[in-house]
Amino acid sequence: MFTNKDIEFRSIFVINCLDNKTLRVVNGELFLEDTKENKTLTKIPFQKILALFIIGHISITTALIDKCTKYGIPIVVTKTNFRPVFFFSITAEANYLLRQKQYEYDKNDLQIPKILVENKIQNQLKILTNTRLKIDTIQKAKDQCKKSLLSIPDISDYDSLLSLEGRVAKTYFSAYFKDLGWKSRYPRAKIDPLNSTLDIGYTILFNFIESFVRLFGFDPYIGVYHKLWFRRKSLICDLVEPFRCIIDRKVRNAFNTKQCKNEDFNLFKNEYVLKYEKNSIYTKMFYDELIQYKSNVFVYVRDYYRAFMQRKSVPNFPRFLIK
Repeated sequence: MFTNKDIEFRSIFVINCLDNKTLRVVNGELFLEDTKENKTLTKIPFQKILALFIIGHISITTALIDKCTKYGIPIVVTKTNFRPVFFFSITAEANYLLRQKQYEYDKNDLQIPKILVENKIQNQLKILTNTRLKIDTIQKAKDQCKKSLLSIPDISDYDSLLSLEGRVAKTYFSAYFKDLGWKSRYPRAKIDPLNSTLDIGYTILFNFIESFVRLFGFDPYIGVYHKLWFRRKSLICDLVEPFRCIIDRKVRNAFNTKQCKNEDFNLFKNEYVLKYEKNSIYTKMFYDELIQYKSNVFVYVRDYYRAFMQRKSVPNFPRFLIK
């Protein structure tokens, strides 16, 4: 497993492959080559790589997979629309004791789910407060967050917790993105450029979190809050929740500063799709933001792992609090 020192001195590399490129191993280093121009674009020592994120079309060799296995480097490959098509990481898959604990976890136990929802709402309240706006919608959303945080300890069933999270989210989104003409949150429906941008950010965040979760050997499909569902990585859905605020804040700031614009999207079959030439710009924007938190994410997942393995009491489970 990686250590804090590894996280500090290794880097996450994001490779945008809008045209065909090849990754291969030469003299123990990773080479990114342009197959059309027949030239090397960059070379990276494996010892400096924490994770590889590849967007687009690329050729991967068995030598590269062998090196990534040796150095414990996850490879995440997504389409140009940011949908993941391949995830490779066998760093800690032999951690059967951890997976046994996951499978034995009482699905009716709400202690950890309550922490996840509470942490998410705490961060929603924080970034609402950081707007410093005195308008009624912001104040209403803040009040609902505070009221909900007080009521979480008394919740005794799953549906009530899920319902509370949904009510807070509806008020929160309406207030936080009000100035941007917010309509409603429809995940993956892409009803407008704002929702589409949130989807892009959340997808990148999801892959980012999964890379760290895989380092410890978790079964990503077994969560504690999100229920089992075919092909859904429920644990990643769980652990993403406290960090969504990073994406929310970046999207709001990006639209306010015109870093993101409605004109960056095309309307296709009633969905707003990011223009091809804007792909690398949006990718860089979100990864630049998330990389600032790589140590926070690593420590959070590490502490979650330790607490889960040792069946620690609830107060010892980690929390991520945005500043």
